[in-house]
Amino acid sequence: MAEKAPATARVRGSRVAGSAVELEGVTKAFDQMVVLDSLDLSIEEGQLFGLIGPSGCGKTTLVRLLVGLSAPTDGTVRVYGYEPRRFGPRERELIGYMPQGFNLYPTMTVLENARFAAGLYGLGWRQRRRRIREVLTFLEIWDARGRRASAISGGMQRRLSLACALLHRPRILFVDEPTAGLDPVLRTKIWEHLEYLRENGTTVILTTQYIDEAAGCDRVAVLDRGRIVADGSPDELRRQAVSGEALDVEAERFERGDIAALWQLPSVERVQWVGQDALRCYVDDVGTATVAITEALHERGTEVTAIRPYLPSFDEVFLKLVGRD
Repeated sequence: MAEKAPATARVRGSRVAGSAVELEGVTKAFDQMVVLDSLDLSIEEGQLFGLIGPSGCGKTTLVRLLVGLSAPTDGTVRVYGYEPRRFGPRERELIGYMPQGFNLYPTMTVLENARFAAGLYGLGWRQRRRRIREVLTFLEIWDARGRRASAISGGMQRRLSLACALLHRPRILFVDEPTAGLDPVLRTKIWEHLEYLRENGTTVILTTQYIDEAAGCDRVAVLDRGRIVADGSPDELRRQAVSGEALDVEAERFERGDIAALWQLPSVERVQWVGQDALRCYVDDVGTATVAITEALHERGTEVTAIRPYLPSFDEVFLKLVGRD
């Protein structure tokens, strides 16, 4: 089934061209505890944008601000030019929201829950019937439409929550921990659906507790202690974490003085051992450094057996960016 791209809505209000979300100096405090601290962030339309960070860093609080369930203590939040707390019916139709927990009616069937959600967004009877079948089929739960929500698996409940958030074809979709507690197969399926939505024009903003999932986003913001400590594409965050780029160099045997020789190369910033016969060189540019390192070692009589770019896992990137054990 082909999911249609959401229709473009006319949006009023001032905003940066091409932006879906704008945060300016956003702070959120509960009593004396600051949960979000002076956040500035701009999210472009059509992105799959990830919010990652340690438990309790403020991810869910931020999503609640963006969908209008909470108001900032200070600062400005705008979604397509609107303040979420002042959304009217028309503005709310721009947004789909899948919360972290299962928020539907357990005693109602899958189909009844979908009909209820469609009714909340004012879908007419004929449009509702066709659209429900499209979305439940797209998320592979149409065959379970007659079962009570309490009787389906946790993975199907997550997909039902997502389905109810998509029925009205939102322009922007917020999903809070969409794959929490799911097995790898279901996690992959959910991601396939989110990527399909992004490819067809929907802006997707998600939080995740699985750091490796950040690699599938167009852009990622890392939250720690209520602040944004890093913001960029996955490749940009990798470069930030290792202060540039890196190469792993292997040889049958490194001779005395090889490391000192590599340190002297203008393209190499630092060198470290990563194995008995392997060095990791942190460099400005992989292409330039690969040639320089190979030639320098060859001149010293050390034959390079392998040289390849080093890409840190997102777990490594995350730990370096938040500066925690």
